[in-house]
Amino acid sequence: MDQPQELFAAVDSLLAAVDSGTVLPVPAERVRLREAAGLTQATVAQTLGARVASIEAWEAGRAEPKGERLEAYRRLLTGLAQRHPAPTPPEPASGPSARAVQAAGTAPSAASAARPARTTAPTPAADSRFPNGPLAVLDADGTAYCQGGVLLECPAATIAQLADWALKESGLGAERLHRHGKDSDPLILLTASAAAHFGLPPALEDRRALRLADNHPVVRELAGAKWKLTRRGFGPWARVYRPAEGGQRQCVQLAVLPWDALDTRTWGSAAQLPAPELAQTLGDYATRVITPRGSAAVCGLELMTALRPPTRPVKDPATDTWISGPNSGALTQAVDPAPPEAPDEHPVVTARYPRGHQRTPAEVLDEEAFDWIRDPEQLTDDECQKAFAVGIDVNMAFAAAVNRLTVGLSAPVHANRPRFDKKTPGSWLVDLSHIDLDTRLPNPFTPHGLRPEGPAWYATPTVAYAAELGYDITPLEAWLRPDSGSYLDGWYTRLRDAYLATMERLGVTAGMNEADFLAAMEHHKEADPAQAAVLSAIKATVKGGIGKLRERPQGVGYRPGERWPALERPTWRPDIRAAVIAAARVNMHRKMLKLAAAGLFPIAVLSDCAVYLSDGPTPSDFLPRTPEGKPLHGGFRLGVSPGMVKHEGTQSLLWAVGLLDAGHNPARHIKGTDAAIDGE
Repeated sequence: MDQPQELFAAVDSLLAAVDSGTVLPVPAERVRLREAAGLTQATVAQTLGARVASIEAWEAGRAEPKGERLEAYRRLLTGLAQRHPAPTPPEPASGPSARAVQAAGTAPSAASAARPARTTAPTPAADSRFPNGPLAVLDADGTAYCQGGVLLECPAATIAQLADWALKESGLGAERLHRHGKDSDPLILLTASAAAHFGLPPALEDRRALRLADNHPVVRELAGAKWKLTRRGFGPWARVYRPAEGGQRQCVQLAVLPWDALDTRTWGSAAQLPAPELAQTLGDYATRVITPRGSAAVCGLELMTALRPPTRPVKDPATDTWISGPNSGALTQAVDPAPPEAPDEHPVVTARYPRGHQRTPAEVLDEEAFDWIRDPEQLTDDECQKAFAVGIDVNMAFAAAVNRLTVGLSAPVHANRPRFDKKTPGSWLVDLSHIDLDTRLPNPFTPHGLRPEGPAWYATPTVAYAAELGYDITPLEAWLRPDSGSYLDGWYTRLRDAYLATMERLGVTAGMNEADFLAAMEHHKEADPAQAAVLSAIKATVKGGIGKLRERPQGVGYRPGERWPALERPTWRPDIRAAVIAAARVNMHRKMLKLAAAGLFPIAVLSDCAVYLSDGPTPSDFLPRTPEGKPLHGGFRLGVSPGMVKHEGTQSLLWAVGLLDAGHNPARHIKGTDAAIDGE
């Protein structure tokens, strides 16, 4: 055989393997990526349906995965590489507007001189189109501070010029999170001085609409330059855009910091950080989660769409051209809810009931988190001898609840007296009032923890739990969604990884022993206030995103029965919200039931926090263990991972009993503050 031709064929074969994704990173890089994400070999093995020994062999280079596992393993490594790029020496920022790369080597502007800039090395860009990261914080002197200490020179004198610069010269943006999705638009955050420089007022006069008047000079100037604003106008978060050109989006996101774009309930005092630190903080969130584009709730919802776009390109056989078609496994179109799933204002409810009608449990789905206290008369003599009330809180409880949760992807279909199927998502009318459970635990079928009084509507996870407990289930009717899938799996994975990476930056890592974990958690938020702000934002993204699935109408002019804008989103899905909350409540009860079997009963539960009486002041003093000294299987376990628990707070027994006697929930105040105010 001709030797050159044989070599050329071998090269072509290797290139084809690279193109097809069958060539994996070198073994050492596979180990680095897994460890950077805080994943164990056992976790990877379970996810891929392989043995731990196989993962060890792949990471040692002794063997390679085959078939579907090869594709799945490659997908995992590619995703981890995007989240944890290999560290490289800092390189000068590209583009004519780059002025300096390392914040440590550049004197901060006067507005930022209060604290030194971080010296964190720039994060390598995953996409060469966006060499300067996802966002910039702009000062009045034209300095744009980017992630990793990159500084850019922005010559814009108007908002219209700023939008042009952001699109054409800044090198800002972020690569799409799904191949059928859209790249993230560049984000420019305006400091107070920059806002004034561009002619924006220090505060919005219209506190109700939270937007500039249509005749404001900045709005008129944008219109004159052929820029458009979305329906929400020019407010704290404004999107400025032009029609797509050559298939490319022309959108820029603006955030006005003096207008409270960064809600303190989500970001704490992040808005007060010097510009370089703020850019790094928001850049970390953007890299781990998504480029901010509004409130945490908006980001949570946008992340769902970014990871599961509603459409994808499909070939039209009639014209042999590519057109937009529905993306399998995604929410592809807006659908109306079933009557019991809809809030009172929705047209499907107002058309069915007279005005002012109070719907009963047999008419409305009421899947909410626990808010329950035990009757103080039920406290035993032994419990009254305890010295402390100790609260434990489930980490990322709602995120953990969506993991592998099957949800409906289509409109509901009504059924009379259907046979219950735990694999079918939907809402079921069923009588669970006959189920007799220990009243020292909250009843798992109601948010208030009291026994239901008759037939009521429940989401699939709640009814499935009743069946799991061994009771016969006979639904009277149901609204079901046969077209279903694990729509939120990717959402969970990205938020879980972001949470664990941020906790690691705060000194709390997976695999810590209980004593070290409790010690690290005592002061983890003080270790790095900027990372604590990222952590707060990640948690708010989870809860806000789930809440946004059932966004209620806003504005004083709204009248019940009218449609409101959120209803036209494919992601307006109150049934999915109900399923997530039901799953979280069931998960909580399942663990409490395990502890009850060991003789431990809570005195109060609020959402993901449970309070137990204890001889000692820490969770380790009361959480039961096996004879081998291990945590009770299926119960609460201390640790950083979602679904595990942390120490929420400790108070005295007398303090807790006093609240119970007054009808108040000790779980709300176990930290010494109001859990609702703290965002817990």
